[in-house]
Amino acid sequence: MDKIDRAILELLQANGRLSNAEIAEHVSLSPPACWKRLKRLEEEVISGYHAHLDRDALGFGLFAFVSIILEGHSDETMNNFEAGVKRIPNIVSCHNISGRYDYLLQVVVKDMNAFHDLAMNQIRSIGNIKEMNTGFSLKEIKLSSHLPL
Repeated sequence: MDKIDRAILELLQANGRLSNAEIAEHVSLSPPACWKRLKRLEEEVISGYHAHLDRDALGFGLFAFVSIILEGHSDETMNNFEAGVKRIPNIVSCHNISGRYDYLLQVVVKDMNAFHDLAMNQIRSIGNIKEMNTGFSLKEIKLSSHLPL
């Protein structure tokens, strides 16, 4: 990956709706040469194009971090938990982490009643959860999917 590839990726991270012609102009390439690079980057490092939605505008006023400790750590237990997490749309991110907890979930819901339902009826129903701790976001300071290139 060279300087031009990085420039293309920077442009796309800032605005994924740029046309090939606009990208080519910004990086001083012909549109066909830019298109070839873009196709290669799509095969190698670009995993998709997405619209960033405003959670509050869509009614998801509560954002929480849920830390999970499982009762066991067998492959089956962890695979079942991970499969269960993938079925719950309000869980927007799940990481298997080091340290005291096994997993860190990021969840979005409408309000505290919706969170109670999510935590008690959906997440706990996955099973094999020994402990669940929640921290609520009071203020979002930074949100970015922009990687430093």
